[in-house]
Amino acid sequence: MSYKPQPIDTSNVHLSEDILELTELIARSVHDHWSLKRFSEGWTYGEKRDDLRKKHPSLISYEELAESEKEYDRTTALQTLMTIVAMGYKIEKV
Repeated sequence: MSYKPQPIDTSNVHLSEDILELTELIARSVHDHWSLKRFSEGWTYGEKRDDLRKKHPSLISYEELAESEKEYDRTTALQTLMTIVAMGYKIEKV
């Protein structure tokens, strides 16, 4: 395997508290977008994941997700915010 992930270095990025608050809002939105895509592909809720029958236990509201699932979405949101800043952009609430 020759693939070597090389994410943008965010180790020196520090986000302000107001920007950090965006993490949960974006995490919720990420989950909703993922859910909409799954629903559009014919997936429905199921207690156990079943790719053949298109059942998935995470097709529930963000509030109902297990903390481990929420944490996956939060990490995606946080890394996105940090990457934006690391690339030289400024995030401001208008």
